Amino acid sequence: MESPHLEHEKWSTEETLIPTDKGVCGRDLVAFSTTPRRRAEDAQIVCRYMSSSDQVAGQSSSATAILDDKHNFSAGDKKAVTGGETKAAAEQLDEFTDPFCNADNPQIITFQDVTSAAFKIKNGIEYTPCPKSHLSEMVDMDIYLKKEFLQFTGSFKERGARYALVMLPKEQRKKGVISASLGNHAQGLCYHGWKLGIPVTVVMPSKASLMKIQKCRDYHANVIVQGSDMGEAKKIALKMAHETGQTYINGYDHPHIMAGQGTIGLEIVEQVSNIDAIVVPVGGGGLIAGVATAIKNLSPQTKIIGVESEKCPSFTKALENKAPVYTPNKETLADGLAVPQVGYNAFATTVPLLDKMIVVKEEWIALAILRLVEQEKCVVEGAGASGLAAILAGHLDEFKAKRVVLLICGGNIDTTIFGRCLERGLAADGRLQRFTVTVSDGPGGVSKLCNLLAKLGVSIKDIMHERAFIRDIHSVEVKVVCETRDWIHAQEMRNALQEAYDNVYFYDLPMAIGQGS
Repeated sequence: MESPHLEHEKWSTEETLIPTDKGVCGRDLVAFSTTPRRRAEDAQIVCRYMSSSDQVAGQSSSATAILDDKHNFSAGDKKAVTGGETKAAAEQLDEFTDPFCNADNPQIITFQDVTSAAFKIKNGIEYTPCPKSHLSEMVDMDIYLKKEFLQFTGSFKERGARYALVMLPKEQRKKGVISASLGNHAQGLCYHGWKLGIPVTVVMPSKASLMKIQKCRDYHANVIVQGSDMGEAKKIALKMAHETGQTYINGYDHPHIMAGQGTIGLEIVEQVSNIDAIVVPVGGGGLIAGVATAIKNLSPQTKIIGVESEKCPSFTKALENKAPVYTPNKETLADGLAVPQVGYNAFATTVPLLDKMIVVKEEWIALAILRLVEQEKCVVEGAGASGLAAILAGHLDEFKAKRVVLLICGGNIDTTIFGRCLERGLAADGRLQRFTVTVSDGPGGVSKLCNLLAKLGVSIKDIMHERAFIRDIHSVEVKVVCETRDWIHAQEMRNALQEAYDNVYFYDLPMAIGQGS
């Protein structure tokens, strides 16, 4: 082998992932010089260490690397690695690499993996019911609800967490495991780690729910609240795993996690026959990867439908780019689906088995939460309601009069957020109305308005008077929030108000669900 320090120019090529401002988005062949004099320059093109959720790409024995990651490294830590620094750089990169998630060599789970998981976790997991829904007649479908929110910690995440823990070698059980999570995965891992006697450390970002943080502590786990988001929390957890020897368990892309989640599919096939479609919420992709693997082996004709929020369509973007890419996410009612990049293993497993991917608006998720509370007496989080949201939005009309299973994946919703979701759902349903009307400021002016609403059977939720900014000193502007029975009742109220008053203004959502009916 020739010395890498030869002074004459030599060129070779390396297949590498090309980074952009939106993340890794494709492969290309990049030429680089092996001459030491030009290594630092050329290495900047060849290899960059992307965000904490990305994998190390483009590593080459004949080229050096630039650590240029705005998420994982500060500007002062940016440096060119040459000569003797290559080993140190590789070690530094290893600190932030998940050994179970390799972009260049994704692990695709099999049906045998899922059945093995089912056998090994059956004594520690709830066999959740899958009854026919009262919503079936409303949407003209034969709907069944797989109620995974009835697991002990309120989420399907327990399945994968327990399987990943029971599969640990004895030595690793003693050292323990570590993970980063916003809540559901952390709770499942902490609870089953406690039950199995395996030490668990979870790194939770500062925006995680206080309730979920406390729950993890109640399960005797070491909880570290650090990092502003999941990216920073994951970086911290991976570095700690590298330093302590703990096993890092990715909440959606670890092969054992995916296999564990797939046991839901086995149960569904036992509980419901002749299924036309299964609708699965999609965040990082681990749930749909496992469920699709199980279902397509037992019932190949069943359609696998994925659904995600419009605020974070990471799987849709991955399909468009034919590879997982970083997708900036916004605040969403379905916070459990807010994963900025789909897992490499999950994506590779799911794509050949997926029949359709749907993106739903927030208003439909809010309405679905409301429908499940009113019709099914189920309190679920936004992610759990997303499947029903897709049906209510009309995205699955091709399954009218057919049998559809909705996977209600979790019920861990913050009480404050839950109240807001119900109000948003009422507004989207046309049942919560807001309007401004100008009435007489004389005796009986406001009373007349209230009597009109009472005769119509409208319930006033909030009322406020405004006098200072009205041109007519004998008038008062009244802002009202009220509840009606449905959209038809709301229209009756609107017509009556417009007949009785000259100046009435109604506030509508950007998407008024009931207007088309």
